[in-house]
Parts: sequence; C-alpha cells; structure tokens
Amino acid sequence: MRGKLVVGNWKMNGGLAANATLLVALVAGFKPKPGLQMAVCVPFPYLAQARDVLAGSPVAWGAQDMSEFAAGAHTGDVAGGMIAEFGCRYAIVGHSERREQHGETDVIVAAKAKAALAAGLTPVVCVGETLAERDAGQWHTVVARQLDAVTGALGRDASLIVLAYEPCWAIGTGRTATPEQAQEVHAFLRGRLASAGATGVQVLYGGSVKAANAGALFAQQDVDGGLVGGASLDAVEFLAIANAC
Repeated sequence: MRGKLVVGNWKMNGGLAANATLLVALVAGFKPKPGLQMAVCVPFPYLAQARDVLAGSPVAWGAQDMSEFAAGAHTGDVAGGMIAEFGCRYAIVGHSERREQHGETDVIVAAKAKAALAAGLTPVVCVGETLAERDAGQWHTVVARQLDAVTGALGRDASLIVLAYEPCWAIGTGRTATPEQAQEVHAFLRGRLASAGATGVQVLYGGSVKAANAGALFAQQDVDGGLVGGASLDAVEFLAIANAC
C-alpha cells in the first residue's frame, strides 16, 4: 500500500515569528491517520527552526532544493549531507521554478535525485509540462522524458523516490488540472514507473491545490497526495488539505 502524503512547499516565504506560529499550529492540528503523512519543505535558513519545532511530532520536514555535488567549490550551493544533518527526510528536486528560472536540465535533476538518496534523503522529484506543451498534446513526451532521466540514472533505487506531477500552467495561477486530467497523467506516470521496476512510488499532484479541490483530486486512483505551494502557508488551509486525504 502506497499511502498518502501531503508536502508543503513554502517556496521563498517565511520569517522566524510567522514560521513558529505556523509550525506550532501544524503540530497541534495534524491528527495522523493510518497511511497518511505530512511534511513541510522550508527555505534553507529555517531548517534548524523546523527541526526544533517538529522533532518528535508526526510532521516531517525537508528542503526545497539541493546540490548534485557532495562538497567542493560550489559557492551558494547546499549539499544533501548538510541538509540531512538537520534531520530532514525530504528534498524537492526539479521543481518547475528551478527548471525555468535556474536552467536545470533533466540531467541535473537526475543527478540531484541520486545525490539526495546518497545522503539518506528522499527526493521529491517534480515533472510537468508547460501550457504550450499541454495545448500541443505533448505532455506524454515531456513528462516521460523528465521521469526517464531520473529512473535511468537511479536504476533499482528509483523505487525510493517520491514523484510529483506539477503542470507548470497550474502553479501559482489559480488554475488547476481537473481531477480527470490529473488522473490521466498520474496513470501514465504510474505505468512508466512500473516499467522501471518502481511500482510502489507515491505520485503526488502539485498545482494550485486548495482545500476546496483537494478531496476530488486525492480521490483519484493514482493520486497519492499533494505537493502544496501557497496554501501550505496557512495552517487551517493546509490541515484541511491533509484531512482531505
């Protein structure tokens, strides 16, 4: 059984006081259920704060990115081993904003996923198509290419990742894939994972997930939860999304 997972991605948001309020509220409000997990991925400077508040609670924490390198002359980068020292369980890699704004290629994303596993982290690997690619009917080709780069690099270890489908046209736009559209892509990705020997991988949906649409999305057979952006900054909203699982 794959179970359900809801991961909050704070992106470049937060502050010590606001974080404390949010994290304490999540700890108090999250009522674990069998097969349901919650995590938050916070900016690097707040990893220690997340650890201090969440340690011993059912809410896990992680980072929003990491380097493909373990150490060396890579100014400004953060290695997986450094992240792991803060008790992180997850590291997001290949988010569409990293691909678009920082020029991360499929090869780089695959290398980051491999480095995350080597550091004892679970990579949350993001894939997704742009609006132009969706309208051109190319989403199959795009997400297959992105996923195959990772499974090809990881081999049997591909079963250790979490996969997140995040259509770029639905991130921060208020526009969400319909439950049927999400299920179609998730089923396709599930088949691709099976071909790579990674049948047990959780596949999350990301893209303007809110309490109002979470129930319908998560009810789909191949949707195992969500990678939640802006809504994860609101404790009430984020807890409602988790409860929708």
